[in-house]
Amino acid sequence: MTSDKRPPFPPFTDETAQQKVQAAEDAWNSREPERVALAYTEDSEWRNRDTFLRGRAEIVDFLRDKWQRELDYRLRKELWAFTDDRIAVRFEYEWHNEEGQWFRSYGNENWEFDEDGLMRRRYASINDLPIGADERRVAV
Repeated sequence: MTSDKRPPFPPFTDETAQQKVQAAEDAWNSREPERVALAYTEDSEWRNRDTFLRGRAEIVDFLRDKWQRELDYRLRKELWAFTDDRIAVRFEYEWHNEEGQWFRSYGNENWEFDEDGLMRRRYASINDLPIGADERRVAV
């Protein structure tokens, strides 16, 4: 994996912050851990629920495991706020487990970017709600 630059770059405007959020949504919906990890610095710090990660290799391993458990994962992100090098988003995603139980997971993320547009910190708080298949909002 390389540490290419990832436009748009800070400082963010409303337009470029929206572009960053859409790019993240698109990448996560690919369910390709290596693709997702390229948006983060080599030593990126994460808190995802109660899991703490550091670096792209840990991110890739985490996402592989996540998408083996969270089947037919589909995500929507919404820009909440931004500053020069930080973005806050609200999100929800739907998935089901091996037994067929559907969930909608809600959360907030705080992102911090370096000058090359790579995310150096990601802090996510997430809650899961069991739902029926007929309650789904996100198309797979």
